[in-house]
Amino acid sequence: MTKQLILIRYGELGLKGKNRHLFIGRLANNIRAALKGLTDWQVKVTWGRLWLEVSKEQMATAIARLQHVFGIYSLSPVLEADKEITSIAECAYAVLLQALPLGGTFKVETRRTDKTFPLTSPDTSRAVANIIFDKLEAEHKAEYDADMHHPQVMINIEIRAEGAFVYGETIPCAGGLPVGCGGKALLLLSGGIDSPVAGWMAMKRGVAIEAIHFHSFPFTGEKAKEKVYELCKILSGWQGAPIRLHMIHFTEIQKAIYANCDAEYGITIMRRFMYRIAEKIASQRHCLALYTGESVGQVASQTLESLSVINDAIHIPVLRPLIGMDKEEIMDRAKQIGSFETSILPYEDCCTLFLPQYPKIRPVLAEAEEMEKKLDIEALIADALSKSEMKTIG
Repeated sequence: MTKQLILIRYGELGLKGKNRHLFIGRLANNIRAALKGLTDWQVKVTWGRLWLEVSKEQMATAIARLQHVFGIYSLSPVLEADKEITSIAECAYAVLLQALPLGGTFKVETRRTDKTFPLTSPDTSRAVANIIFDKLEAEHKAEYDADMHHPQVMINIEIRAEGAFVYGETIPCAGGLPVGCGGKALLLLSGGIDSPVAGWMAMKRGVAIEAIHFHSFPFTGEKAKEKVYELCKILSGWQGAPIRLHMIHFTEIQKAIYANCDAEYGITIMRRFMYRIAEKIASQRHCLALYTGESVGQVASQTLESLSVINDAIHIPVLRPLIGMDKEEIMDRAKQIGSFETSILPYEDCCTLFLPQYPKIRPVLAEAEEMEKKLDIEALIADALSKSEMKTIG
């Protein structure tokens, strides 16, 4: 009896050796979380594949959700046939008519890993194609033809120990590693274009994220906060779980910096404070690294000299997945993941509001440290943390 399935391919996970089962188990759990709320579905794990049984009515919804699950490289709607040539050909015929209802060119390709099946892969392809043409002629369907080199549709047949499967479509997905298998990190989320992309790229390598945002009320208002909440909601859709957001009250720190330090060093010292606070939150939340959206040379605080001086304030690793990307590449990725339109909303964050006219492009660590002696660093940080809040979004 024909059964409708979704074939899930996990690519890179197959190279994980003796730890492969841990990665695949995490992926299966993430798939189950993504499908929460749907009914009548089941995930099966077999050698080299995952299979999802789902009703025809919920197929499109399931596919849309699976495309946001990291660790899945591609998927295909599949018909499962009985392991005999007539049943396989019936499924192949149905796949062809669905893909090319008005006619066109196709090719049948078979992969047979179950060597007990009596026909070889080429013989299976030829037998199925012959049955398809016989059925097309008998039913007077539109014009169809075989094309071995550039077919409009490839009808794929897989004959495996667990069954025979037929499909004609391969849908690309997010790829990467399942979120959660790479530990947890803290994302510095500014509200701009870059940092949500950095968070997305962290998750693609299996890293679960929490987020930290610095706001300067009353200089930044509720609209700026709502923008960050929406970005967290978008990212939570990719993470497959809610995102914990730490909202840090940064106003008094900024006032102190601009009252006591040279204006050109304002951004450098402000970033050093942000990193110190983020390191404290990361330690409390068992995050192993900070992620930022910085890219070399994009703004004054992102020169190598600036990054070096800023990094010196902390000991936790700082990971910058966008470091070699240009702005156009980052914008394209933001559009792909769905954060771009939110990121460009005109609500300023604390960095842009306090930007000096001529920021220091190549700061010197000794000079920054000398200016910070005028500030009670620990007291300012403690005050900021006492006025901060945490929200779970997603």
